[in-house]
Amino acid sequence: MLRWIIFVTIYFIMAFYTLQALKTATRYPWVYYVMAVISLIILGNFIYQFSWGEQAGRVLSRPKSYAFGFLLAILTFKLITIIFLFSEDIFRFISASYHKLSGSSTEFSLPTRRRFLSMMALGIAAVPFGALLYGMYKGKYNFKVLNYTMEFDDLPDAFNGYKITQISDIHSGSFDDRKKIEYGVDLINSQQSDVICFTGDMVNNKAEEMEPWADLFSTLKAPDGKFSILGNHDYGDYVQWETVEEKSKNLEDLKQMQKEMGFDLLLNEHRLLSKGKDKLALIGVENWGKGFKSVGDLNKAIDGLGNGHFRILLSHDPTHWQEEVIQHDNHFHLTLSGHTHGMQFGIEIPGIIKWSPVKWRYKYWAGVYEELGQFINVNRGFGFIGYPGRVGIWPEITVITLKKKSLS
Repeated sequence: MLRWIIFVTIYFIMAFYTLQALKTATRYPWVYYVMAVISLIILGNFIYQFSWGEQAGRVLSRPKSYAFGFLLAILTFKLITIIFLFSEDIFRFISASYHKLSGSSTEFSLPTRRRFLSMMALGIAAVPFGALLYGMYKGKYNFKVLNYTMEFDDLPDAFNGYKITQISDIHSGSFDDRKKIEYGVDLINSQQSDVICFTGDMVNNKAEEMEPWADLFSTLKAPDGKFSILGNHDYGDYVQWETVEEKSKNLEDLKQMQKEMGFDLLLNEHRLLSKGKDKLALIGVENWGKGFKSVGDLNKAIDGLGNGHFRILLSHDPTHWQEEVIQHDNHFHLTLSGHTHGMQFGIEIPGIIKWSPVKWRYKYWAGVYEELGQFINVNRGFGFIGYPGRVGIWPEITVITLKKKSLS
């Protein structure tokens, strides 16, 4: 209760500052009252969804995600406005104090300056506010196909030109538009890759979240099959279960559902893909993440594999690559990961800038990286979670073409 009181108090202080800016910037009183009503509705809905409206066992339900999304948008708008006006208030206070101490009779009043700053603050604040709303409306389904060509000296000849489509972080519990998901699935199939690899987080919390979408993802096809691994959300660790058996059953249900959809789920194990006499090792580990569930066993996954194989590793969390894989005694040519979502927010202009706040948490957070002659691709995710949208960091379908340098 105390946390709610503190939160609501801060929210109203921020609202007061923002409303003062509106009152100063506009001559139309209805704008002021509309903003006040919108702020109250967003606050009321957020409190309801995260208290009385709590859905048992669904920590990341769609109503709660949207409540959080609208709150994030309005708070961003208020915060940017406050930064401008608070700095102005400090300036006014210092100036007024100086005039008073110096005995000056000059009246300190700059209404024109205040109005200009209020208008500028509101204009600048409107940009991220509008972007966050757009991200919820359109951005979350703005699927992008990213193509990479990766060259290796020791790629088996028969796999020269081999195409891999990687998807990650489906988070089916967040979906709310079947037509858009149908489009995304069709886009995956249209890449006509040799193999499809899914790198974890099929659901937010429960296997049942995937049921409405299983028929769509069952239509994914590739000549050499489709392979999957588990992500941290797939284990059901973020909801409270009545019994241990219920939680265990949920995981088994998800595993069975993946099998029924045609995925070969790799649980600390490997498969050999063959083309004539040449082979490629596809290795999959359970989730291993720094600060997250770590049950992945790389040594178990490669047990019996032997030396000399070209190795592609599926591991959900890129911190596994950072902490264990690149320093491993065995060489893993390419690792496919996800998990970070690129924070679903950032700025990306290919060849110019790639930035997101998530870079302060993850060293490898989106795209291709190389260390010690080994590569990783961190997929930005197909779905979304928490904030029900994407801004600048769009949902991704990765297509990787393997090339042999000597044949290029």
